[in-house]
This record gives sequence, C-alpha cells and structure tokens, in this order.
Amino acid sequence: MTQLLKSREMILTGAIVVLLGIVATRFPAFIAPSNLLGVFNDTSPLIILAIGQLVVILTKCIDLSVAATLALTGMVSAMLNVAFPDMPVVLILLIAVGLGTVLGAFNGVLVWKLGIPPIVVTLGTMTIYRGIIFLISDGKWVNSHEMSAAFKSVPRFEIGLPMLSWFAIVVVAIFYVAMTRTTLGRAFYAVGGNPHAAVYTGINVGRTQFWAFVFSGALAGLTGFLWVSRYAVAYVDIALGFELDVVAACVIGGIAISGGVGSVGGAVLGALFLGVIKNALPVVNISPFWQMAISGSAIIIAIAVNTRASRTKGRIILKKAEQAA
Repeated sequence: MTQLLKSREMILTGAIVVLLGIVATRFPAFIAPSNLLGVFNDTSPLIILAIGQLVVILTKCIDLSVAATLALTGMVSAMLNVAFPDMPVVLILLIAVGLGTVLGAFNGVLVWKLGIPPIVVTLGTMTIYRGIIFLISDGKWVNSHEMSAAFKSVPRFEIGLPMLSWFAIVVVAIFYVAMTRTTLGRAFYAVGGNPHAAVYTGINVGRTQFWAFVFSGALAGLTGFLWVSRYAVAYVDIALGFELDVVAACVIGGIAISGGVGSVGGAVLGALFLGVIKNALPVVNISPFWQMAISGSAIIIAIAVNTRASRTKGRIILKKAEQAA
C-alpha cells in the first residue's frame, strides 16, 4: 500500500507538471517562479484545511463544516478587531484558533459520545455555524476600511515568502512529523484501517476520532483568521462551498474515503493540483465557475480509481488462494 501511495503521489506530481506545461503553451509567464509562488500562496488556505480534513478522513469520518467554521472564526476575528482595534493581533489569532478548536470538539463529541454519523453531524453544524454568523453580525459585512492596518498586514508580511505561505509550510511540517512519528498519528491510521483491531490494541476509536475533529477545527480557525485578514472582508457566505474543494484535494491526493490510507504529502499535492487549475482557468479563457464541476469530477474519478485498485488487490488474493487450494 505504501508503494501504491508513493506511486500515486508521483503520478499526481507528474500531472501537475503536465498541467503547468499545457498552460505555459498559452501563457508562458504562468510558470515564472514568482507566479508559481503566488499560486502556492493562493492555495495555502486550501492546503491548511486539507491537512485537517486528511486527519478526519483517515479515521473513517468526514468534516463538511470546515468552511462554515472558517467563516465563523473569520467573522469573530473581524468583529473583535473592529470592536477592539488596540487588541494585539496575536491574541485575535489565538482566539480564532481556540474558537475553531471548540467548534471542532463539538463535532467530535457528537460523533464520539452520541454515535451520530459524522456526515450528519457536520452537515448539521455547518448550517448552525452559518446561522450563528448571521446572528452575531446581523447579516452585515465587515469591510476593509473598518479593519486595522496591523490586522490586514499579517498574511501579507513577507520574510522571503508571504506569511500566509509560511503558515501553510509550518502546518505541513508539524503534521508530517505528527502523522509519521507520534503515537496519535499512528492511531489515526489504525482506527481508519481496522477499527476492530485498533480496539484490541488498546486504542479508543471514539476518542481518536474526537481528536481528529479537534485538529480539523483548530486548522479551520487558523484559516478563518488568515482568510479574513488577507481578503479584508467578512460576511455570512465566506468560503461558501469551499468544503467541496477541501474534500476534493484530499481524495485527489490519494486519501481513501474509507479511511486508513493517505499522507500529508498527498493532501498537499491534491490541494496544489486544484490551486493550479483555479489559477490557470482564467489564463486559458475558461470560466472559473467550471472549477466546481472540475472538483466534483475529480472526486468521482479519484474514488473510482481507489475502489478499482482495492478490488484488483482483492481478486489477486482470491486467485492465489484458489491456486493454492
């Protein structure tokens, strides 16, 4: 399975290179280093959310509330900045991450303690969180002129790269180590790969799924702050439908919806693949609205490939067993 995953990552890397080559035939400046860094920066919010979704999907769950969590934490961040313009931006960032963690924990508790299917829980909380945004903002926007300069400068501040890119890089590095070098990271894979066997090894499946939702919520909270401060606007429908892109990034990156299979590298490559498409469509005179159709198609194709690979492996095992008999 590791070799299969690695080959898929290589195939996806090749697909991104081919895609860049095709776009370059129409617009050579697209593959200029400065532009590619800009594409990475634009894709950074998707990368951060995809890492959180990866952890959830590995445990046989799914989090459809990530975009709503992003929107709620972003709105709270913007309103705090407007109400208390002298509040340190770092404190607002911590509040956003903390609120996202609480929202993720709420999802996790419903899945763990009440045994409600994750897709039902997160569909419900997605609507709840969007409704809370409307209630606390009264449906009004928070615009750029209302926000402080310090608040808006965080993702734009450059140390070689914009801080938004650095946030994504740091998150990827932390979760790469966590998923490959820690007991909890191995537990995520064990719970998704074989929950019954995981129980016999002493792993609490429900608690592990709870922590997956906590991490997803925390990263969504971080992204909410970065999103609002970067685009300098907050409103009810921030990132509406963005959860589809997040799931698509994971599935395209080889993360199995059935759980237990996937990697941080795969999630990053899946997000970059969608990021390149999103940035390339206007260049080749294709409406950006096609992105939703492309994301949905990519999910179906990727799941079909995953399913076919699993079935093929099963037939080979049975065939060998018949020959042995």
